[in-house]
Amino acid sequence: MKRLPILRGLVSAAVACATLLVAAAQPALACTGIRLIAGDGAVVHARTLEFAIDLQSELVMVPRGYSRTGATPDGAPGRKWVSKYASVGMNGVGLPVLFDGLNEKGLAAGIFYFPTSAGYMPYATADADSTLAPWELVSWMLENFASVAEVRADIAAVTVPAVVFGPWGFAPEVHYIVHDASGASLVIEYVDGALKLHDAPLGVMTNSPAYDWHMANLRNYVNFSVNNAPPVQVGPVTLRPFGQGSGMLGLPGDFTPPSRFVRAVAFSQSVPPSATGDEAVIEAFHILNQFDIPKGAAREREKDAHGNVVADYTIWTSAADLKALRYYFRTYDNSAIRVADLMAMDLDAKDPVRISIAGPEVIQDVTP
Repeated sequence: MKRLPILRGLVSAAVACATLLVAAAQPALACTGIRLIAGDGAVVHARTLEFAIDLQSELVMVPRGYSRTGATPDGAPGRKWVSKYASVGMNGVGLPVLFDGLNEKGLAAGIFYFPTSAGYMPYATADADSTLAPWELVSWMLENFASVAEVRADIAAVTVPAVVFGPWGFAPEVHYIVHDASGASLVIEYVDGALKLHDAPLGVMTNSPAYDWHMANLRNYVNFSVNNAPPVQVGPVTLRPFGQGSGMLGLPGDFTPPSRFVRAVAFSQSVPPSATGDEAVIEAFHILNQFDIPKGAAREREKDAHGNVVADYTIWTSAADLKALRYYFRTYDNSAIRVADLMAMDLDAKDPVRISIAGPEVIQDVTP
């Protein structure tokens, strides 16, 4: 078995991560996640990943039998494990962990930024053996569990404190969503020093504030309808909608997390169920088109120390078919959908397999 402590991976990522400090002292992520369930039972977890500059993500397959050691606030070796299940998904800045992915049992998980809301668990030296850094939790879940029920049963066994990510100089504030092949979904948050678990019946995820706040906020949109609004009689005047979509009139259109959560629920719940997982994947990409952030549309007021505008944009969008065990993605620079078939890879490989996702848009010339 190959051993690669996560802390050593962080050191190797330092040069890449240091470039992120040019963009901002604290990064902002505006990720949006949805879940679709097809008529053939396929479950699709799909999401966007936003950041102010390129995270240099790669597609990574982590094999079975891969040894890990977690990070702790005081630098002591954290929780150790050996991957039980192979997984595939996206990393970032050279990290040997996944930010988003699925495993061979059809469990999917993703990390989402949670600024101003995250409050990690307290840490003592005696907790080292059970400790993971926040950015390591997705890999730990994918490599150890086959279902949401298993995650729920064991998640309290790990300590997740505020571990400072050296190149950034602070502990990234994040929360998580987990889906399995049965369609079950679970949100994991650390708030006020305690673990919070929420069933996610709609399968939607964005950022701050806490998940239960977002679910309560949906009550502000009880007039939403997938059907066009009927004519309204105002005295002698009949007011008719201008055209299609009047049932969604007033749906928030900005890029804030609460607005994106409402829109993600509206669009993911209004599409007719796809017949197959393949169709659901394409539908998911269409829905997430509504959340694609072009460069410059969501920016900080202040420029960085070098005079550069700090603006989130959609670096990549992914979709995981939890039945077919395929991981699909497209990038800001290349909108073509590409796919990795987990079960066609060597799940017992000696080392992780890294696949570049870089490359320009390919525009097909169809001129006769």
